[in-house]
Amino acid sequence: MNYTFVSATILLILITDPIGNIPIFANALKHVAPERRPKVILREILIAFALLLTFMFVGESFLRVMNLSELSLQIGGGVILFLIALRMVFPPAATAEGEIMAEPLIVPLAIPAVAGPSALATVLLLVSQQPDRRMEWIGALCVTMLVSAVVLVSAERIQRIIGDRLVVAAERLMGLVLVSVAIEMMLRGVKTFVQQVAAVA
Repeated sequence: MNYTFVSATILLILITDPIGNIPIFANALKHVAPERRPKVILREILIAFALLLTFMFVGESFLRVMNLSELSLQIGGGVILFLIALRMVFPPAATAEGEIMAEPLIVPLAIPAVAGPSALATVLLLVSQQPDRRMEWIGALCVTMLVSAVVLVSAERIQRIIGDRLVVAAERLMGLVLVSVAIEMMLRGVKTFVQQVAAVA
């Protein structure tokens, strides 16, 4: 499945889901001073960016060490994307987890809110399929992190302007698009697998 710079950027934005992360960041930063929140958000975005960038460079080595094929990564990544997309469309009921009283560091904002399993699998997939276009994927990742930073730093303003209902509606829409992307990824992987089996037979 070949991606362009634009399609890879859109895919990464859908997966990192900055709109859907607004409530997560708002809850995690509830006990952080308002003037401190933008700095914390930018720090967490940079940590997530560093992790995803690292995976872009060690992705091929990781696949070799784990003895994984690009095909298994594509199908597995599609399954993960599908599950993530379903959670965006049908979010689980709120659980009675304890509130984070201290300033969050790395968990749960950088990981897994921004750099979750689906994002890590996607950057691995991009680089493993087209390693010669690594600089384009790095550019797509930079744009994605910039969009996430702008949206999350402006989260309170966005919520006030468009309201919680539109935020939820936007997340559902992003989830629907991501479901289609995940199914397409799985179908292409299965098609390639069937072709390989037929060729061997």
